[in-house]
Order: sequence, then structure tokens, then C-alpha cells
Amino acid sequence: MTVRGVGVDAVDVGRFRDLLGRRPGLARRLFTEGERAYAEGTPDPGTRLAARFAAKEAVLKAMGVGIGAADFREMEVVRGPGGEPTLALSGRAAALAGTRGIDRWHVSLTHTDQVAVASVVAEGSGAGEAGR
Repeated sequence: MTVRGVGVDAVDVGRFRDLLGRRPGLARRLFTEGERAYAEGTPDPGTRLAARFAAKEAVLKAMGVGIGAADFREMEVVRGPGGEPTLALSGRAAALAGTRGIDRWHVSLTHTDQVAVASVVAEGSGAGEAGR
């Protein structure tokens, strides 16, 4: 396996909470039903959603593309077999990963009341654009 890209992003939790409060439909545009359900089942949904938003931005950075290259709901933070965060991509996000030879993701999420941070490493064995 070869590292195809690395992305990191940080989100100010308070500002993100305020934004979601001002724009009630935004959570449905940014997060899958599964992500929203997971966050709502925790004591502080704002930190969980902020961390997932940071992960989506980190995914785009790891693929070397900008916002708008894929729909945010096409990048879903899901829980792996041991409860660890991992990614499920669909649509344009999955197609971009495929063209870049990415077939495995490593995700790390952390948050406090003030900041949420995500780190993403993209790995692949195929010859994609990132390997050229």
C-alpha cells in the first residue's frame, strides 16, 4: 500500500453549533441520516457533527480537491467493527477516490468543547492520479 494523500481539518465547535442553529436544514445537507442519528444519540451532538464535518474536509484535502468536488453526504463517517471511525464514500467522492487509486482510509477524530479535529490518510495500491 502507498500513501496517496493526507488531510487534516479543525472546526470551531461553537461557531459550527451557531451555524447549525441559524440554518436548520444545513445538517441534512452536510450529514447522512446515519451521522445525524449517531450525533443525536450523544450528550453533545454539536461536537460529533463538527468532528464529522472536519473529517469530510480532510477527505477532500487528502484527495487533493476542493469543496464542491463532491457532495458532503457522499463522504460518511461510519464506525468500524471495533467502533473506530472509518469512511464510506459514494457518488462523486467514490469516483474521485477511484481515479486517485485510493481504496483504504485511516481516520482519527478528536474534539473538546471548543475544537474538533480530523486527520485522514488515504492509501491505495493502484496507479491513480496521486501516484503520477
